[in-house]
Amino acid sequence: MSIGLGIFLFVVGAILAFALNFTVDWIDLDLVGYLLMGAGVVVVIIGIVLLMRRRAAVTTERTGVNAAGERVTQRTTDVDDTI
Repeated sequence: MSIGLGIFLFVVGAILAFALNFTVDWIDLDLVGYLLMGAGVVVVIIGIVLLMRRRAAVTTERTGVNAAGERVTQRTTDVDDTI
């Protein structure tokens, strides 16, 4: 979601900075466009960093009966840091 938002901000900023050819007295549309493009780049970078930090954890649960007839549950959690 954050990468999509960053791309949206960048596109809207580029439209304001490069595609519109009129001026408004109370605001500089080129500056607003450049600010939105910069914010879009920052949001995309943050989104990529957060995707790279995501880890996967797999939990395996085994249930059985031991020699004494008692129910035994064993849980193992493996964390994959490479994802």
